[in-house]
Amino acid sequence: MPSKKPFYITTTLPYVNSDPHIGFAMEIVRADAIARYHNSLNEEVFFNTGTDEHGVKIFEEATLAGKTPQEYVDIYSAKFSELIEALNLSISSFVRTTDEKHIEAAKKFWKLCDETGDIYKKQYKVKYCNGCELEKTDSELVDGKCPLHTNLEIEIREEENYFFKYSKYQDKLMSLYKEHPDFITPQFRFNETLKWTERGLEDFSISRLKSKMPWGIPVPGDETQVMYVWFDALVSYISAIGWPHDKDTFEKWWNQSGGVIQYCGKDNNRQQSSMWQAMLISAGLNPSKKIIINGFINGVDGRKMSKSLGNVINPYEVVELFKPFTDFPEDVLRFFLLQLPSFEDTNIDITSIKDIYSAYLANGIGNLTNRIMKLAETYKVTLSEEYKWSETYKDDDLYKQYIQNLNAYDIKKAVEAITQTTQKMDEYMQTNEPFKVIKVDEARGKEMIYKLVRNLWEVAIMLEPIIPRTAEKIKETISVNKMPEKPLFARL
Repeated sequence: MPSKKPFYITTTLPYVNSDPHIGFAMEIVRADAIARYHNSLNEEVFFNTGTDEHGVKIFEEATLAGKTPQEYVDIYSAKFSELIEALNLSISSFVRTTDEKHIEAAKKFWKLCDETGDIYKKQYKVKYCNGCELEKTDSELVDGKCPLHTNLEIEIREEENYFFKYSKYQDKLMSLYKEHPDFITPQFRFNETLKWTERGLEDFSISRLKSKMPWGIPVPGDETQVMYVWFDALVSYISAIGWPHDKDTFEKWWNQSGGVIQYCGKDNNRQQSSMWQAMLISAGLNPSKKIIINGFINGVDGRKMSKSLGNVINPYEVVELFKPFTDFPEDVLRFFLLQLPSFEDTNIDITSIKDIYSAYLANGIGNLTNRIMKLAETYKVTLSEEYKWSETYKDDDLYKQYIQNLNAYDIKKAVEAITQTTQKMDEYMQTNEPFKVIKVDEARGKEMIYKLVRNLWEVAIMLEPIIPRTAEKIKETISVNKMPEKPLFARL
């Protein structure tokens, strides 16, 4: 039997200085939908996530909490790993940047960049945002503050650190982008990357004085410095797949797969699509295959949801909210997040989640399933096993749109293809009234019901990457030809 084509996808690693919030839930659920889709194509999928556990924010929060940094990150990393079960994620790997294998990989990566001549030490003065854990230029500040963390004061830092020769890689990065015009999705983020690269790149610091910030991976050969949190965390994408010790595993997922697919938020664009690519080239490794950049989830006030602003929605609380109404509460949150704009910012609150639940799940997919399966059970209309394996649904225009949009990582439009299919089915029932026809023309009525059951099977197939447990339940009800014992999604 020929081996399956490998497919590697990863999220960013969220920073564990507080509970998970719905913004990261969106990123990881989107990556999971793509991972499940590629698994349905009979590919071998490696889906990576994890937690970013070093840096000044961790050290400060742990100190305030009266805990060691390791105790602190152990608590919060567990809260992120619990998302795997809570959101029904098909995770292959959960890497922590405090794992010994990752620490060894980060040190090896540093040494390779150093051997290339791309690391040097200098005294510098910089404006720094603790919220972003990034240096800021004056052009990036608004009224002297980071626009993403307006509640934090910009810190002036002056010390001697190690730097990475980012500026050296301007031409190589431009060549990468020109050779791969689909390297970044969406296109407008790709255009942003081109513009700042064309303006010129500045070397960036990759270490901190251990005396000021002791919580980090020691710099090889200099115990007075620790690695900058971003340099350390980005290496997780390769440490998770065996680099540098397990060469065969790394080769399979990094090179034979064609490269990693990386999901991130728009505030990570520079780090993921540019800084990390330069670092990979420096270390003699192939660049990533594609960077997919999400917009922000904002609160109703239009400000980005973030831990530092204190305006977050907790994904666990959303799941708990819908437990009284469905056996698939995680699918409620999954569906809501996957129908949001794929690449642009969007404003949400709990009311908007309830509205989508009512419109598309309770009154939509759930109600449609009940109505169709009640007819099928009553009149003994059973979907043939032959049809289940026929894949004739792949000729349907809406199914083709669904696939086209998943291949383009536009999950919102893929979900829209599903909802358009269910709306067409509902209109068919309203217009043709099979529940009346069957009473006067049994053969024709059964034919109409069979068409609806067949279409419902197709909907379940399309729902598998989106709301997998609901999809499984719909297929089960069709296979046993019985209406669900209770509504899939009860009305609020």
